[in-house]
Amino acid sequence: MEENVITIWNLTKKFGNFTAVDNISFDVRKGEIFGFLGANGAGKTTAMRILCGLSRPTSGEGTVAGYDINTGQEKIKRHIGYMSQKFSLYPDLTVRENIRLFGGIYGLKDREIRVKTDAMLGMLGMQSEKDKFAGDLPLGWKQKLAFSIALIHGPEIIFLDEPTGGVDPETRRRFWEMIYDTAEKGVTVFVTTHYMDEAEYCDRVSVMVDGKIAAMDSPAGLKSGYHARNMDEVFRIIAGRAEREE
Repeated sequence: MEENVITIWNLTKKFGNFTAVDNISFDVRKGEIFGFLGANGAGKTTAMRILCGLSRPTSGEGTVAGYDINTGQEKIKRHIGYMSQKFSLYPDLTVRENIRLFGGIYGLKDREIRVKTDAMLGMLGMQSEKDKFAGDLPLGWKQKLAFSIALIHGPEIIFLDEPTGGVDPETRRRFWEMIYDTAEKGVTVFVTTHYMDEAEYCDRVSVMVDGKIAAMDSPAGLKSGYHARNMDEVFRIIAGRAEREE
């Protein structure tokens, strides 16, 4: 039986009279690449913040990496990795300083950080760049470094929040090779993206509309079910049913 590392039941999040996330339930398996899609305003960012231990639900239950979403936010944070396109590295710190900073944030001891820094720089082929400012690195290198730092503490799940926004197709392809390698090692990858070709790379995809999960299946299952040629068509069909404004 496959192990679930995320299990959510009847999750709801309200802001006053507005229901951002409306009674959603789903699970994500160990080592799965799970795509979490939705147009702006669909509720996916709010839901993701709850899964990352950054916000409490209004109602509902669930676990992430074995910890309760209502009572175990700090434990969840220590057992997941997180990377976003907007904020992943400090540009005015060097490569080595970024690794040390985030290693400390994730609770690693100084000796662990030193060992893992050397190993990471070797793996990425960035030994000669260790004293360069992160902001001066090429975009593809920034991505590889940020992704590796998010995995430095050995998390069970890594959350990727639109990690490839604004990069060229070749860089995106190489980044997805890193995602595949990570999933093959048993780490669950939970990813949001606006690129529908990337949705094709996921094991399963959910699509949120108006705070609800409107569809969830493998890319092949969704394309078959909606008689669509690709995931872009699937998304347009499902997201086109939205009633509330973005």
